[in-house]
Amino acid sequence: MAIETAQQRLRNAEWLHAPGIQAVFSAVEQGGDTARVVGGAVRNTLLGHPVPDIDIATTALPQEVMKRTAEAGLKPIGTGIDHGTVTVVSGGFPYEVTTLREDVETFGRQARVVFGRDWKRDAERRDFTLNALYVDRNGELHDPLGGLDDCLERRVRFIGDPDTRLREDYLRILRFFRIFAAYGRGDMDPDGLGACRRQRDGLRHLSAERIGHEMRRLLQAPLAAAALRVMNDSGLWEIAAGGLARIEDYEALRKLDDLAPETRDPELGLVVLAGFVHEDLDRVCDRFRLSNAERKRMMTAWSAAKRLKQAEDLPAASAFLYEFGRQGALDGLLAVWSMRSAQDSAEADALARLLPVLRSGPVPVFPVKGADLIALGHPPGPALGGQLSLLEDTWRHSGFTLKKEELLARVACEF
Repeated sequence: MAIETAQQRLRNAEWLHAPGIQAVFSAVEQGGDTARVVGGAVRNTLLGHPVPDIDIATTALPQEVMKRTAEAGLKPIGTGIDHGTVTVVSGGFPYEVTTLREDVETFGRQARVVFGRDWKRDAERRDFTLNALYVDRNGELHDPLGGLDDCLERRVRFIGDPDTRLREDYLRILRFFRIFAAYGRGDMDPDGLGACRRQRDGLRHLSAERIGHEMRRLLQAPLAAAALRVMNDSGLWEIAAGGLARIEDYEALRKLDDLAPETRDPELGLVVLAGFVHEDLDRVCDRFRLSNAERKRMMTAWSAAKRLKQAEDLPAASAFLYEFGRQGALDGLLAVWSMRSAQDSAEADALARLLPVLRSGPVPVFPVKGADLIALGHPPGPALGGQLSLLEDTWRHSGFTLKKEELLARVACEF
């Protein structure tokens, strides 16, 4: 993309002309202060990606941002005011407005920061060159570090010395791979990759929450398989996840992206990557501090995949859906498909035919409840559960075809 085309794309960005963001600019840019959108919104616009959130950098001090936006009728929230960040809600959309900063001293993740008015110094404290791009309210691009070419060429390069930047915050190791997986092209920057390998032990000092958050985002990215392959070969995956990885299976899973959006879900990806045995999933869930809902989905997917792997023939879709639910059945099928993708093509074809049936077929629902039996005169108690189980077995053996009335008729004759 030519620079002129890039500049025009920014000037035409719909989000930049929204009344909400222009109101923020008008409120903040007073008394000689300026404001510019920075980072992801600029990068994504240039690369044709969606813009989910918008960060604004400004020379105005945070207390002034609070005061000016409130006076303009906007809603300022001091979400990170000690670090210079104010969230301003305008037009129903939250904008993070942060005062220009420069690092004076760094202590691992912590840094002593002072507010400033120098746009280049602010850019120098950011992580990658493609993220150090700014655009003003009129769509004019400001590129203090020459990051535009890297952005347009999809090169992910650290600002300054990579080893130094990683020692400031070791989470940048995972960000390097995540940003590449989302926006990169070709080979990874050798200087950045070399630094990540040298500094990899720094991952041991990060909290599980921070690692888990970054890994979830990485697994959703288009080039996740390529990034994880390099991570694994560099010894980074084992440190981050605390175990080995089935990279080939995960690569096979992501080849199914066009067939199934579930392949981009972190829960399914982790089952394929790390689910050698059931205990591996517990370890990964603990390691990444996954939620109970994420853990449950992974365990169901693993159980469904195990059932498919052990079956001599593919189960009936209705029975598979009933046992594992639609999400679990789809996850299990995709997991097994990726694990067997290099094997018998006839089996892969069978799995491919099963996928649309699982996606659109009805999930059977057992039509009888305990209250139905009690209404017929069955006494409450443990025996009630046994009777329900017998009826459920009868219903399943019928291929889920027996109706509620037919099942209850079998019980009614006993009273």
